[in-house]
Amino acid sequence: MPDREASVFHRIIGRLTGRHELQAVVRSLQDLAAAQQQQAATLQTRLRALSDLVSQRSTAKDANEILHAIRALIAMVEERSGTEATAGEERPSTTRMFRALDDIARGEGPIVVGPWTGEIGFEILYWIPFLEWFRTRWRVRTERLVIVSRGGVDSWYGMPGAKYVDIFSFMSPSMFRERAERDKQRHVSSFDGDLLEAVSQRCGFDRATYLHPQLMYRALAPFWKDEAGLGLIARFTHHRRMEPPDEPTLRDLPAEFIAVRFYSSNCFPDKPTNRAVAQAVVDALSEKTRVVVLNPGHRVDDHSDFLPESDGRVIAIPAGTAERNLALQSAVISRARAFVGTYGGYSYLAPFYGVPSVAFYSQQSFKLHHLYVAQRVLEQFGAATVTAVNVAHADVVQAATAGLQRLGPGAAVHDDASLGQVERGLTA
Repeated sequence: MPDREASVFHRIIGRLTGRHELQAVVRSLQDLAAAQQQQAATLQTRLRALSDLVSQRSTAKDANEILHAIRALIAMVEERSGTEATAGEERPSTTRMFRALDDIARGEGPIVVGPWTGEIGFEILYWIPFLEWFRTRWRVRTERLVIVSRGGVDSWYGMPGAKYVDIFSFMSPSMFRERAERDKQRHVSSFDGDLLEAVSQRCGFDRATYLHPQLMYRALAPFWKDEAGLGLIARFTHHRRMEPPDEPTLRDLPAEFIAVRFYSSNCFPDKPTNRAVAQAVVDALSEKTRVVVLNPGHRVDDHSDFLPESDGRVIAIPAGTAERNLALQSAVISRARAFVGTYGGYSYLAPFYGVPSVAFYSQQSFKLHHLYVAQRVLEQFGAATVTAVNVAHADVVQAATAGLQRLGPGAAVHDDASLGQVERGLTA
């Protein structure tokens, strides 16, 4: 309590009560507050010194996690003591984020969630779990939520009672591809603003609150920047398995098949060698089982599909509407024995349905942070996981898994044997 306010408070108590005992209580509270502030400052100084020491003397993974934990504790002390981060430290203010979420959760009006215009992997691994954490933490009724995304992914969110509005009900995939931000949604872009206005007009909202992905990026950025450990992800997310969507048009699929989707990306560029990889994998898989190729027929980003040659054992799903294209692909993946394709969002989606995934890349243009998060989360589920394979090392993987081919159906590692079959196709 500042000295001036304490003095005024002291005089008021004296005039109103005339009791010296209450004045003594005020002095005790002042002394206690000063002592706590001093203790916090001392602890903060010691923690900073320990953080610097660990950073200078160790590079081991365990020590690095300790360092992240110490830094998180420093941030907590700073928040509770009311001090600011020192100059030059780029640490997001979780205090401001919590205040923003407090304001969003307040009241009973609609909360427009999104719009989500980014990658599938980020939506599954971070955005949806962040939203679930917010909803649970603030006890927000799902009926208040208006989820804005694309491709018919309302089932991904698993929030009965929430309203879903699809971006492709406003525009074509080509227009979406032109206007969507290439960078992450760390701010409300003009495109986001136009979408939010369109949603409000369609739903007839006179006034609505908006929960934009920028808050999720603010919360989780320290992890992506190597300034925090996996504990930060656990703090601000609630992951769960996904329920398979019901798509009646897919009931004619084979009883057993492997879902495949290869497309060009930064980690799997469009070049002849990668096209040959895609074809070799499909050929190897089709020798053992039916293959269903995911070909949505709509380009909503910079990725272009590799379409392997098909025969009686390789079939393609019929192209649906843009509004349902991700729903259709999700339904196929959820019914598959396994998913095989380019490393990226689809390879993360499959294990959330309990479907093992083998993902290929030819150059590591991605951060391993996301793979670590996926493997940790899926391990907690006890579900299938994603196996990332560099095509340059296919011969090594094939040699290591060759023995699995001799373990017939019913073996404990039967699903893993498909990896060896895929790799055998690559080295043929």
